[in-house]
Amino acid sequence: MPIYEYKCDECDLIFENFQKITDKDLDICQSCKKGGVKKLISSSGFRLKGSGWYETDFKGKKVKEDKPASKSNTTDKS
Repeated sequence: MPIYEYKCDECDLIFENFQKITDKDLDICQSCKKGGVKKLISSSGFRLKGSGWYETDFKGKKVKEDKPASKSNTTDKS
């Protein structure tokens, strides 16, 4: 579930609310209980980390080239 930021029109408090995408936007300030609130647009704290993501697995690595087959150690019988 995402965290949304809201700003109160009455007391100018900026607060966060953890809610589902399908939930209705808040319309009353959680602090002063008087003012209407507006949803703010803010940057996400989302970052892909860990194994399996492009940044950690492939970024900066060179593609390995195939090595030529090694010669076998056989002796010639003449």
